[in-house]
Amino acid sequence: MLDKLWKKKNSMMVGIDIGSHSAKAVLLSQGSEGFVIEDFAIEPMPRGSVVDREIQDIESVGAVIAKLRKKISAKATDAAAAVSGQTVITKVIYMDVALTEEELASQIEIEADSLIPFPLDEVSLDFETLDVNESDPSKVNVLLSAARTESIEARVAALEAGDFQAKVIDVESYAVGRAYDLCLTQLPEDAKDKVVAIVDIGSTVTLFSATDAGKHIYSRDQMFGGEQYTRSIVSYYNKSFEQAEEAKTTNDLPPNYTFEVLAPFHTVLMQQIRRAIQMFLTISGQEKVDYLLISGGTAALEGLEGLLTEELAIHTIIANPFHDMSISDSIDQDELAKVAAQLMVATGLALRSFTPWHI
Repeated sequence: MLDKLWKKKNSMMVGIDIGSHSAKAVLLSQGSEGFVIEDFAIEPMPRGSVVDREIQDIESVGAVIAKLRKKISAKATDAAAAVSGQTVITKVIYMDVALTEEELASQIEIEADSLIPFPLDEVSLDFETLDVNESDPSKVNVLLSAARTESIEARVAALEAGDFQAKVIDVESYAVGRAYDLCLTQLPEDAKDKVVAIVDIGSTVTLFSATDAGKHIYSRDQMFGGEQYTRSIVSYYNKSFEQAEEAKTTNDLPPNYTFEVLAPFHTVLMQQIRRAIQMFLTISGQEKVDYLLISGGTAALEGLEGLLTEELAIHTIIANPFHDMSISDSIDQDELAKVAAQLMVATGLALRSFTPWHI
């Protein structure tokens, strides 16, 4: 159930974010001056192929990933994807500091039944050793992750159908947290010591996560996303869903759409984020959120950055994980800038090329 050995990466991995609206791919390399984005691609996902972060049609998703495969460097054959949602469990447990990696794996397997609220034959487990426990130096903090094996296997199968070799299945909130480190230079200098909330707004699900002095401390999914905005366009202007999606991206909407559709969605979105912040503060015991980082497809919504800064009184930035990154000559920088906020998860997954993993 748990793999026993750490092994280093042997090639670059493509980070692939499998969403209900689209699949996104990012390929990074590492140069002497930091990371380089080598390739990126986005392909629309057939409606119904992915619902609430769960793959419903492996064949359709595999076909979309195959399209990404054709756009990404042929040298990159390995891939990382992520799971998320209510069936993903993460918790920090405390183990004897003297245990080796193999002993930790054996001990966690023994104790897993009491740690995970699902039948063990339905889940896959992994762990990562963090740091020595501050209150009890004889213990080490260990991050334990569990996900439905069915969800993991569906992603592996979809990647393989798209002609990739699945190397890592990560947890989405960790991928966002990893990409957050790349966005620090967008924020004021003291952000590295402050509480920063990251809100990744997908098509149907919004992931709210938070870091405190750079440490990931909280994450929670909300069933809300940009599709609600699309549906408003559909109902208001008698368009098909596909026409509404295209109108969103091309700004081909009547002048009064700002008052009829955009402003009401702004209000609902702001309420969702305010509620998520309040829940985080209540559960975590933190006093406030110092900075807000917005990512996902809906981050490109007109006026969002200024609205949230003003209404929530929190300094808000639209995420760009490539802000300080070198960009390959083959990439259209203007196109990348337009979609950068959508690529947070895929970028965080691509960063797994440069860290060890259980294999």
